[in-house]
Amino acid sequence: MPVPTLGGLRQDLLVAGRNLLRQRRRSMLALLIICGGVVTFLLAGGFINWVLTGMRESTIHSHLGHIQIIRPGYFQKGLGDPYSYLLPTDSSIVTASGSDHIRTVAPRLAFSGLLSKGDDTVAFVGEGIDPVLEAPIAEGVFIRNGSDLREAPPDSVLLGVGLANSVNASPGDSVVLLGTTAEGGINAVELHVAGLFATTTKAYDDSSLRVPIDVARRLMRVEGATSWVVLLDKTENTSAAVAKLRANLAAQDFEVVPWTDLADFYNKTATLFTRQVDVVRLLIALIVVLSITNTQSMTVIERTGEIGTAMALGVRRRGILGLFLLEGVLLGLFGAGVGVLIGVVLGKVISTIGIPMPPPPGMEMGFTGQISISPGLALDAFVLAFLTTLLASVFPAWKASRMNIVDALRHQR
Repeated sequence: MPVPTLGGLRQDLLVAGRNLLRQRRRSMLALLIICGGVVTFLLAGGFINWVLTGMRESTIHSHLGHIQIIRPGYFQKGLGDPYSYLLPTDSSIVTASGSDHIRTVAPRLAFSGLLSKGDDTVAFVGEGIDPVLEAPIAEGVFIRNGSDLREAPPDSVLLGVGLANSVNASPGDSVVLLGTTAEGGINAVELHVAGLFATTTKAYDDSSLRVPIDVARRLMRVEGATSWVVLLDKTENTSAAVAKLRANLAAQDFEVVPWTDLADFYNKTATLFTRQVDVVRLLIALIVVLSITNTQSMTVIERTGEIGTAMALGVRRRGILGLFLLEGVLLGLFGAGVGVLIGVVLGKVISTIGIPMPPPPGMEMGFTGQISISPGLALDAFVLAFLTTLLASVFPAWKASRMNIVDALRHQR
């Protein structure tokens, strides 16, 4: 074994590299373990990252938008008396006071009542919308049959697929909406079914319908809106836009609510998946630590005679410790780097092919999964592999540095 004496860090790295190359089989086994752990972590984390990103965007674009502006207390107390929390008809104050990231501001009027077709009557939860302003927000609302409200006559309605099935309604049919007005009276409107829609949330499709906001106002005999829904250019700009809107609308009687405060199902799912990634990270770390510790310990045993010779020639114990740690550093750097590269390439290949997935619980539509490896995830995998490999090298390196010179020289003699 070459003995590092005065060459400095560069020479020490060279010696450590030669030692690894000299034991090709053992070094290759260690590299395979590290690369396998990195690839596994990247593929699992990349799939979960893709699922969460898709769920986030579908949640935003099917119902919530990025930001909702309401009267204070509407979400806490307004379900029983929504028309005590009405906003003005004109929402231009949001555009004038908001962020440059705002794409559109769409008014919505929430209402509920009974839907009738023939002898069938069911309860519904409805939204009055502006079809043109709502279009960019509703990219996650898929028209299964018929047409969108933008292409339909004014007195039209969009029914959720589940709600339509409950009354056996289809595009072209006439239905009657019956509701209690803001003054407590009863009012009804007859509408034509323009189309049937579906979202990623089956429970929403089973009870919801959408009508032009003028129809909802006529049915409820009110003006204004219960909420203004804001869509931004990027989800990442939500926090900045919320802060700016709150600052500019502080003097007004408005409450600015980000989508994260409303997406309870998404938040719980994200928490669950994050814990799963943490479990995968812990398991990979344990596998790498135990495997590399065992590999390095065997290396120390095989090189006991060389260690004794080096110490007899004047190499200090900290020099032996540093040499084995440097070998661990090189293994960690190379294994982590190659593992990240392989993981990214595999992720792209798998994403190109696609992963057919069945509908998740509570949802109606299946999807084709992909692997989304972000720079942050790749860095996390690299750091995980490097640190665990370095940690696994500490005990064998310490054990090598604490050998008795005489016993080490007598080893296998």
